[in-house]
Amino acid sequence: MNKLSQFILDLLGWKVTGLENLDSVRQYVLIVAPHTSNWDFPLGILVRSASGLDHVKYLGKSSLFRGLHGWFFKWLGGYPVERNSKNNLVQDCVELLKSQKQMSIVMSPEGTRKKVVHFKSGFYYIAKGAQIPICPCKFDYKLKIVDFGKLVYTGNDPETEILRFEDYFKGVHGKVSKYDF
Repeated sequence: MNKLSQFILDLLGWKVTGLENLDSVRQYVLIVAPHTSNWDFPLGILVRSASGLDHVKYLGKSSLFRGLHGWFFKWLGGYPVERNSKNNLVQDCVELLKSQKQMSIVMSPEGTRKKVVHFKSGFYYIAKGAQIPICPCKFDYKLKIVDFGKLVYTGNDPETEILRFEDYFKGVHGKVSKYDF
């Protein structure tokens, strides 16, 4: 599947950079932005397959995992989450990551495909709780580049650190530019 995925990315003109930033770690929270379109999902699946990042799993709304197509989203590496309940998603993710030797979670820090002013903080607290780094990853549709940034470990100033991540993604062009961060 890796070669087929790479062939499709090449055919579509996409380039993947920064993978060397992931060589030294077994677990991380991967934050991908800007998340402006449903097309981010198949692009992410292609990049994961072409890059050999099979340990990277994603969180999806639980309704995707029901019915006849539910097996497909699980097969693609998904974990269902209840977005409308009072569950502690951050703690559940921390426990999931701590129970695995090599597993990473990909998340959209915006929490939606629509325009947002600030990132949600869940990704930060998952990384902090699991004591693993955060890897920012840009999906730039204008340049057709998926770039994995340098790993960042959380400190003691979440507000400032989250603002730094927001700055990192400024100027990156999503599929639907009116929703760019």
